[in-house]
Amino acid sequence: MAFHMRRSIRARACATVLLLLGAGTVAGCFDAPKLEDRWTRADILTSNVAANQTLTPGTMQSFQLKTTVTYRDQVTGYAVAELRASSTVPRTSVILGTTVPRLRMAQDIDRILQNSVPMGRAIRAVTGWDHLIQPIDFNFTAPVPAAGDSSMGPGGGLFLVCYLGSGVRIELASGADSVIVTPYVSGVQQILPVGMSFAP
Repeated sequence: MAFHMRRSIRARACATVLLLLGAGTVAGCFDAPKLEDRWTRADILTSNVAANQTLTPGTMQSFQLKTTVTYRDQVTGYAVAELRASSTVPRTSVILGTTVPRLRMAQDIDRILQNSVPMGRAIRAVTGWDHLIQPIDFNFTAPVPAAGDSSMGPGGGLFLVCYLGSGVRIELASGADSVIVTPYVSGVQQILPVGMSFAP
């Protein structure tokens, strides 16, 4: 009888160990990849201007950016790097940068794009598919709003944003070509833009 009892105890112990191992395996299966590994995202690798840098009002500022777009789905459109000024979105109300939560930053950039005006930009036609990492260099100049400029105002902000969007080519009155870009909404197209803000 003692033999059967010891065997029963060993069996229960083995069953408990297997159950715990199985639970760990199942839990591992539910560890979903991070959002930035599931959504297409833009990243700034290097920039000649730093986040929170003070830009001189009333001057022309040059921007040189090395960026990448990491695709998680098939995307066709335009990649844009743009300086934007807002009179209604203070820089203190948004979280931008290379080490901040990406979903919150994407939502803030959506708000910036809806409530700001472009000061200057560079664009690039892009087509990508899952797992493609595409390097893109942007170079452009843009005017920094002068003191009292209505495009920014005392309670607004100045932002550099990199995003993706759909575009339509048009011919200007001068005969030159231009592109009207409609930014993709981050939560709809599952795209994570990136950006930085500057000190007033």
